[in-house]
Amino acid sequence: MKINKLKINNYGKLKEKKIEFDKNINIIYGENESGKSTLLNFIVNSIYGISKNKKGKDISNFEKYAPWVGEEFSGKLEYELDNKQKFEVFRDFRKKNPKLYNEEKEEISKQFNIDKNRGNEFFYEQAKVDEELFLSTVVVNQQEVKLGKQEQNILIQKLANLVGTGDDKVSFKRTIDRINRRQLEEIGTERSREKPINIISKEINELEIKIQELEKYKAFKYEFEEKVSSLKEEISKLENRSNYLKELKLLKENQKIEKEKIKIKQGAKDNNLKEINNLEEKIKEIEINSKNIIEYENKKSNKHSKDSMDKTSILFFIILVVLNIIQFIFLKSKILNYVFLLTIPFFIIVYLIIKTRYNKKIKEEREIENRNKREQEKVLGDIDNLNNQINLLKKNNIKLEEDINKLTNSIKLKNDLEVEKINKKYLDKVVKYEVKDVEDLNYEIQSIENRISGKKLELHTLDLDKRNLEEKLDGLAKLEENLVSGKERFLSLQSLNNSINLAKEVLLESYEEMKSFVTPKFTQNLSENISEFTKGKYNNIKFKDEEGLIVELENGNYVSAIQLSVGTIEQLYLSLRLSMVKELSDEKMPIILDEVFAYYDDDRLENALSYICHKFSDNQIIIFTCTTREKEILEKLNIKFNCINL
Repeated sequence: MKINKLKINNYGKLKEKKIEFDKNINIIYGENESGKSTLLNFIVNSIYGISKNKKGKDISNFEKYAPWVGEEFSGKLEYELDNKQKFEVFRDFRKKNPKLYNEEKEEISKQFNIDKNRGNEFFYEQAKVDEELFLSTVVVNQQEVKLGKQEQNILIQKLANLVGTGDDKVSFKRTIDRINRRQLEEIGTERSREKPINIISKEINELEIKIQELEKYKAFKYEFEEKVSSLKEEISKLENRSNYLKELKLLKENQKIEKEKIKIKQGAKDNNLKEINNLEEKIKEIEINSKNIIEYENKKSNKHSKDSMDKTSILFFIILVVLNIIQFIFLKSKILNYVFLLTIPFFIIVYLIIKTRYNKKIKEEREIENRNKREQEKVLGDIDNLNNQINLLKKNNIKLEEDINKLTNSIKLKNDLEVEKINKKYLDKVVKYEVKDVEDLNYEIQSIENRISGKKLELHTLDLDKRNLEEKLDGLAKLEENLVSGKERFLSLQSLNNSINLAKEVLLESYEEMKSFVTPKFTQNLSENISEFTKGKYNNIKFKDEEGLIVELENGNYVSAIQLSVGTIEQLYLSLRLSMVKELSDEKMPIILDEVFAYYDDDRLENALSYICHKFSDNQIIIFTCTTREKEILEKLNIKFNCINL
């Protein structure tokens, strides 16, 4: 794979810049702060995207290289795979995913997997190299090959890591030691004390002992539950019975109230009868005490006799007049005439006297008659009033009798319906009760209530005992939960322990495989590389588990790599990193060297460039530098290169 062209629209300090690379060696020259690091980051970010994550830095790459104002933040990279297929990747760095074009300028972005976090993974699918691997192998910078004397041990360890595990950040021994320490701290062993698995095991044993002691209370719990259930059932039956009788009692009391209404009406009726008798007695008394009315009637009869007498007197007077007339006509005696004639005045005088007396008597009789008449009217009125009262009372009694009959029938009907309703309500709950009087019901209800109180007291006692038991059983439940939790933690620790043991086995197998197949290849590469770099001074390098890297001297003696000079160690580390480029992908990846020769002397630089140009002639090489030494040595070695000035 080779990078052909760059078109930088706006990225950090680089703007409107076009760069074309040669397929072999490219020197990117620029003074410090000219934009070399910016250009390197543009290449990486064009392929893998730019991160907004600081990753331990003060600011992220996005914040570092984005324009301050709303300018375009984009660029394009053209690259070619080993199969000669060419692609262009355009990045608007403010967006997560790029646009990828083939040689026909057709967008093919959707043909590749798009990861939620990493975005479009087109380059990984093409070269099988992710960003981390790209930066740890393809890109080599000054900080990774130039270390001070005090950091020499770290570099040697990195070399040992690379040879032993294939990753300069991973040491098998340290990894195993860390795993063992974690295993001991987080899990423990059978021989360890106060470690998680030992503590949990001890807790499980203690919990099992406590649970065995509390298990016996479970049987008591069932006995209590049966007793409580039985008591509640009895109380329920008694309460149903009590409620049943109370409803009957209430019915009886309501019935009694209705009957009281009948009694009141019957009392009113009886009072009316008494009143009728009293009124009839009064009428009789009035009739007895009103005899003058009869006398008045008799006098009235006498009056009729006196009227007859008056008529007789008139008739007698008429006869007397007729006799006087006759005597005047037929008797010629004057004496008789005068005598007869005097009879008339005498008769008149007598009549007047009698008449006067009679009139006086008549007047008196009339007064008596009027008085008697008034008294008669009063008596008759009183009798009529009394008779009217009697009639009203009789009518009222008839109405009362009808009401009494209606109430009696209504009470009986209502009572029968309510009794039937109550019996139906408690049909399956109580035995049918023959309704007696309220006193019997009260006695029965009181008796049942006393039994209910006794049962409830017994139930309360059982509840207290049950609570005490449940507290113990709650403790048992908690202990059982803790036991289950403890066993789960124990199993989890065992599972973790098994996983760690398995991981150690896999690591050991991988490590042994690495030592058997990869490490010899690495050590062979190292041996060849160090021989090239040192002009045959060092020819053979081995890797040992305990000693790490050892180097064969010219006299045949082996020494630890740490005894080599810092410059030689730096060359060794660079050569190993370069040799890894060939192993990481089926594509021949470009080699990007960022100021890696800054501290090389001219001889070492010439050896390094000569070695790289010949050893990696199939790879594109991009060297970032702030000096002209690389160009001068390449010209001296007559090696063609493409120089790009920033």
